[in-house]
Amino acid sequence: MAKLLYSATMSLDGFIAGPGGDMSWLADHLGDNPTVAGLIPQVGSILSGARSFRGDDPHRGTENEGEAFGGGWEGRQFVLTHHPPAEPVPGVTFVGDLDTAVTAAKAAAGDGYVNVIGADVARQCVEAGLMDEVLVFTAPVLLGDGVRLFDRPGGARVLLEQVQVSAMPHCTGIWLRVAG
Repeated sequence: MAKLLYSATMSLDGFIAGPGGDMSWLADHLGDNPTVAGLIPQVGSILSGARSFRGDDPHRGTENEGEAFGGGWEGRQFVLTHHPPAEPVPGVTFVGDLDTAVTAAKAAAGDGYVNVIGADVARQCVEAGLMDEVLVFTAPVLLGDGVRLFDRPGGARVLLEQVQVSAMPHCTGIWLRVAG
């Protein structure tokens, strides 16, 4: 059965995107990453928020622009939005509610991961008790402002258990399981 995995790279001060959703900062922190290389074949589908789907691309200006995992992954994508585009997007299903989106993404993922992309979708999945794991890479940079990895003012604590830690020159990764 598919599991939901929220994965992201964040700055040391906790931002996954800069002001206005700017992802250009991330280009300096991409590189060989054995953890990501091992994850990609396990990702059966992607569940993204509309802002992440339509947002900035750290691969802008390269041959991998617009491609999930910089072109390293292919599969079905589901975008949670109340405003789907007028024209269909090949390989992308736009869904208006979280339960339907998660159910469809899990069915498409089979026994793999549903990779959750976007802070707001991740927050909704956590609040609904649907998130299974979290994979965060911390880049050695301070952005000072932007979109936080997880922002839930007044929200309850979420306990996590460490699964794996990996260190690379361009980032440090921590893989966690949602404990309850």
